[in-house]
Formats: sequence, structure tokens, C-alpha cells
Amino acid sequence: MRITIIGAGFSGCALALQLADTRDDAVEVCVAGVPATFGRGVAYGEARPEHLLKVRARHLGIDPDNPDDFAEWLNLSTRARDAFLPRIAYGEYLHDRILTTREQSSNLSFFEHEVIAIEREPQGFRVFLADGSDFASDCVVLALGALPPQRLAGVGPRLARHARYIGWPWHEEALDRIQPDERVLIIGTGLTMADVVTSLHKRGHRGEIVALSRHGLLPLRHLPEAPAPIRLPPSVLHALRTRDVRRLLAAVRSLACAVPDWRSVVDALRPHTQAFWQGLPAVQRARFLRHLRTYWEACRHRLAPRVAAELDLLAVSGQLQVRAGRLLRAGLREDGVDVVIRHRFRKQTSVERFDRLVRATGLDTDITRTTHPLVTHMLDAGLVRADAHGLGIMVDDGLGVLDASGFTIPGLYCLGPLLRGHLWEITAVQELRTAAGALAQRLLEGDPCADRPRLPAWPWRADADRSG
Repeated sequence: MRITIIGAGFSGCALALQLADTRDDAVEVCVAGVPATFGRGVAYGEARPEHLLKVRARHLGIDPDNPDDFAEWLNLSTRARDAFLPRIAYGEYLHDRILTTREQSSNLSFFEHEVIAIEREPQGFRVFLADGSDFASDCVVLALGALPPQRLAGVGPRLARHARYIGWPWHEEALDRIQPDERVLIIGTGLTMADVVTSLHKRGHRGEIVALSRHGLLPLRHLPEAPAPIRLPPSVLHALRTRDVRRLLAAVRSLACAVPDWRSVVDALRPHTQAFWQGLPAVQRARFLRHLRTYWEACRHRLAPRVAAELDLLAVSGQLQVRAGRLLRAGLREDGVDVVIRHRFRKQTSVERFDRLVRATGLDTDITRTTHPLVTHMLDAGLVRADAHGLGIMVDDGLGVLDASGFTIPGLYCLGPLLRGHLWEITAVQELRTAAGALAQRLLEGDPCADRPRLPAWPWRADADRSG
């Protein structure tokens, strides 16, 4: 069997490591990804030195059976294993692990090229690369990560093409173009905003920074010391089993008031959230996304203490303002950007001028609005079906991709943030590595392509070796 993993970020690498084998008769595994972030992904490949991980080092091993592997790779002391380290270090860890595994295995191959299209064939799939080459594969796993960010609603066409609008802050030199005294409007108040502000502060930015989101909520912070774990009481477990959102919210609020630290409650819910989400009907999911999503994410995805302290200092000094409201319109002017904002709980709008507008709204997984070439092609070809809430790709319980008619496509799978519609909690290392391990087991033991004729030996191109 031949398996192609599309995407060389965390999800793709975690799956490749689970499928790696030293036997001569092992399944062939090909990992295809963009050269610039191969083995690291966007989250860690485009990070800057000042960007910190949001999880303690001791929890970040890529192997689900060895969560302490990252800390061991760095040879950290017991105290340092609870630290929030730079994301760049984690990117190096992932890159090293995938390269080391390839050298030690006999079945891993890399193509450092973007996959732009997939077509179904009687024997499986044909995969087309950006360099013009193509090859056949029995199974394909979409491990694409988050999609490219879309243009903000309300941004005019002239501004969208101008340097005053920064649609992706981690694009090469995007933030470097912002002058120290410029007034900056950031749309989004989550983790991406925190990274942008941290980078601007690192560069000596002196101008005013305004962060705007619908609720104006900042991510809450981790404590320097991790809270002691707790066991969920019967009231919370009953609400989880009955899929009652209101009862669960009431039980969680009561529990949070009774324990030493509310963070332990959120952490204790984590193993249950995927099953809870899967049991919710569509109406309940939509209600959660509309009313509770922002509050859950502020509690669940927390800031490293050092980053939170830095934001506090900027807020106290007045340089950073966090507002609740909506961007209605943004237009380009000769000397800046005119924006129309409707602040929360106000009927009137306000017009302000900024020097730069930065999009920092976090993960984008809406496949109906994306410009991603492969996803756009697959959606047009009916090879994928969009989640009703814009959360990614629809799959079955085995992560098999559903086509436009709702039928599972044999041999086509999805892994990573595009599974948010199915699992919701699938953007952090712990859930991603667990999902990768389960999918690897299914691919190796279930052999979903068993009823197909086997493909001939891998058609390696004469001008390429196994490193791509």
C-alpha cells in the first residue's frame, strides 16, 4: 500500500512518524509539503524568536506515547519542563524528528513541493505537484493545517492590495514595514493578536495599537505553576453525557467557584470535549458557536505568563487598547486608512484613521471561502464537503472524507484543524498527536484499500531522490 500525506506541518509529521517502519515490506509513505515550512508547518516555521509556546514543554512530545519527548530532546531540567519556550525551538524539534525518522526508516519519502490537485482513479488517486510532476497513490491524507487567511469583510479593494493592509502578519517583512510611530489597528484579540503586539513591541514600536474584536476578550493566562488536576463531579459528567449545554455551563460555573483554580476545570473537560461536540445536534452547535465560543476559547487557549504580563504593561501605559466592536468598513486614503467601527452596545458608529490595518483573526478553516489551490480544486470537483458551520471538511467517524453527496471516499482521509467541524477540539498538540496515532493504526491494520489492485513500484523520477 502506498500512502501520501499532504502537509508537512505538525499533523503530517506526527502521522508520518507513526507510519515509519524499517521492514522491507512496509507500506510506502510519501510526505508532500511546501519547502519553506517543511517539517515545521506555518505555526512553527514562520514564528519569530519572541513568540512563545502556549503549552508547557513537558506536554509537547510529538509521540502520543511519550509526551515528554520535546523536553527530553532539549535535555531540560525538571523545573524547566514547566516553562513556555520559544516556538522556534519547537519547530526545530519537529524538523529534527522527521529527518531522523526518515534516515532510520525504509519507507519514508519526501516531496518538498506543493500539491495542487488530486484526482480519483480506479486504483486510488493521482496526486499533482506544483513542479508539474504527478504520481499515483492508494491512500491520501489531507493534513493541510489551517487555510490561508481571507480578506477581512469591509476592506475595500484598493486597500486590500496596498501595503497599509497586512492580511497575513507573518508574511516576510510584513511587520517590518510598520514604522515605530504609526497608529495600528489589529482586527482580532486572540493569540495571533498577542503575537503581533509582542513582535511590534520587540521592534521598539511607540505608536498606539488598537485591538478590536466582537467581544473584546483577551486570552486568559497560564499560571507560572500548573494547577493540580481535579476529577469532574457527577453534575458535570451527567451534563456531558446528556449533551445539555446549559446544564453543563451551570455545572462548570459552580465547580469553578469551588476549586482552587478555574484552569483545572477547563483542563479536566479537555478529554471529554470531542465526544460532547460530536453528540450535539446542529442547532446546539450553532448556538455554542454564536454565544459561547469566544468565552471558551479565551479560557481554553491561554497566554504564556510572560506574554500576558507584557500585554498588561502596554495596556496600563495606554499604548495598547482592547475594544469590543465590529469593523464595518476600511478604505485607503492618501495618508492612512479610514475605518468605520461600531462599538459593542453602541448604536452610533465612529470613524477613525490608522496608519496600518492588520488581520489577526486566527485559524481559518472555511473551505467555501478559501483561495487554497488544492482545497478549491477538491471542492469544485466534489471530492470534499464543507462543514455547515464553516469549520472545515466533513468526515466520517474514521476520519474518512465525505464527498459532495455525503458518501465516504475510500482511501481519502483528513487530519488536523480542518476536522474542527467533526471534533471541535483538534488544534492543539495533545489532540492532534492522538488523532494521528489512531489514523495510523487504522491505515496499517484496517487497510482501507484492500479491495483495490496494487500499484506498481513507486515511479521515482530520474532527477529526484528520496529527499525530493
